[in-house]
Amino acid sequence: MTPVPPHVRLLVLVFVLSGVSAFKICSYNVEKLSGHKAKNFRIMHTLTRVLSHYDLCLLLDVDSSAVRTLLAKLNRNADRYDDQFRYDTVTATSLDTNHMHHYVYFYRTKTVNVKARHQYQKVQSFTREPLAVQIHSRNTAIRDFILVPLHSEPSKAVQEMDRLYDVFQEVSRKWNNTNVMFLGDFHAGCTYMTRADKKKIRLFRNTSFSWLIGDKVDTTVTDDTTCPYDRIVVHGERFLKNIKPLSGQVVNIGKRFRVRRTLVQEISNHYPLEVILKSSALLLQATPLLALLSVVIAL
Repeated sequence: MTPVPPHVRLLVLVFVLSGVSAFKICSYNVEKLSGHKAKNFRIMHTLTRVLSHYDLCLLLDVDSSAVRTLLAKLNRNADRYDDQFRYDTVTATSLDTNHMHHYVYFYRTKTVNVKARHQYQKVQSFTREPLAVQIHSRNTAIRDFILVPLHSEPSKAVQEMDRLYDVFQEVSRKWNNTNVMFLGDFHAGCTYMTRADKKKIRLFRNTSFSWLIGDKVDTTVTDDTTCPYDRIVVHGERFLKNIKPLSGQVVNIGKRFRVRRTLVQEISNHYPLEVILKSSALLLQATPLLALLSVVIAL
């Protein structure tokens, strides 16, 4: 049997893995994205470029008019690509009125199946009650997981971060799934959350939760602050193992998308966050890869 040269094996591996695509999630506080703000072409063009980079993106502080405009722009060329990049939304209320939505999920319909949603409604728990969603995707190794957003009230940031544990208990029981990711603008830093405050927050005290955005990270655009307000937190070792290592990060959209700093600041004083889930394609294609290699070896 003729040995297979290393370069042939590498070419086969590259060929097989060329179809593997990462599953990307983002969270972005766009700071009062109103209908008036949505009339700014440069802002909407930039947001469209950013969102189209992700399978699923949570936006904070958006009104219905802006959601409709942004969704239309995202889907403008969807037909041309056989619906590969068609998006839909999940909100707590209808888009028929100009209601300001605290949480809006934009998701790619080809890769994301929103199985259920749940509006947390405990009295006096949150200023902006989290809208949890249960997600299924054949493109991720984890397949089923839950997203829980938070846009905290700055003066109540510590209490609201702690109450996320209550939300975790409720949604994990409701959907029988402990693969839960928390994301959003927690105001988790600077004067709103001190080192001593962390001892009061169950998501910090409980080691089952992993904070992917560290305390020394700056999620703000302005040079006047260096604060890790925006965070991504995941529960459980299984979920953590299905996240691409070190992929939880701040996205400097000025550098990545070559946008002027003044425009970045017009959109928001927050940068978006992103995290990448491991692809199911690696698992699905492992057997074909071995089979293909065996054929090559046989030759």
